[in-house]
Amino acid sequence: MAGTSLPSCLLSQGPSLLFCSSNQVSETKCRIGISSGKRCRVRCLAKKKISFVDQILDYIEGGPKLRKWYGAPELRPKDGSLSGDDDEFEAEEAKDDLDGENDVVFVTDGDSDLGQMIILQLIVKGTRVKALVKDKRKALEAFGSYVELTSGDASDERFLKKAFKGVGAVISPTEGFLPNVKSFRGVKHAVLLSQLSVYESSGGIQAMMNNKAKKLAEQDENAVISSNVPYTIIRTGKLENSPGGNQGFNFNAGAAAKGSISKEDAARICVEALSVIPPTGLIFEVTNGEEVVSDWEGQLMKVMQRQSDKK
Repeated sequence: MAGTSLPSCLLSQGPSLLFCSSNQVSETKCRIGISSGKRCRVRCLAKKKISFVDQILDYIEGGPKLRKWYGAPELRPKDGSLSGDDDEFEAEEAKDDLDGENDVVFVTDGDSDLGQMIILQLIVKGTRVKALVKDKRKALEAFGSYVELTSGDASDERFLKKAFKGVGAVISPTEGFLPNVKSFRGVKHAVLLSQLSVYESSGGIQAMMNNKAKKLAEQDENAVISSNVPYTIIRTGKLENSPGGNQGFNFNAGAAAKGSISKEDAARICVEALSVIPPTGLIFEVTNGEEVVSDWEGQLMKVMQRQSDKK
């Protein structure tokens, strides 16, 4: 979403919203035009930088009032609850069976910082999103009708079967979900953000503290590799709570063990990875660095070719 001083972006669900990238605006003057058609255009006059995710949260955290303004429904079950009972599930199953399109991106751990950042960037791209969350009420207040929310026991095969209805791609940003999945039926691409390189490089007390997370990360990678689904494993450096979009990247082998990366940048790479489905699997390391990436599809193809040349 790189742009000029007058960026224009469209969100493709209902009347559209404009979000500008982290390179673009902080203090903004926005003109919002709302019409009865499907599109709404907003023009922002950039003054100084602000985080891409922070800009989206300015809208998202407006909650029900802004959703009502934009005409989005509350999506509450008929009984007013937020639990999502079996009748609701069955209705969704029937709808997916009729549609026959697996174009939904399923995000695991939608309550986490990384999960939320990934969801926000998928929303901006106009992608259909389904998210696994623990607190459905809180997530509903945050994302409204832009995300289909599901909650339940990730080790329950029946629940996972329902959750994966209509899903074409899975993004897993935290450890522990993928080993529970017995079948990836319908899934065309699995994207895993892995901290395995960081855990393996730690020593002393830190290694002891990371031992459980390391085992989960190993199980995640083994699960996705043996899934018979095309996969992308993104081994990042240490995740930092710093704004994204301010640095370049380093894709060299061994970088993840020593380097770090903004959570926001890591979330973006997970989303961009959906644009390139490898024939079998792609594993690469990435941290923040000096390399500027303007074409993510081209960059991922280059990384894939580099991996192929090593074989």
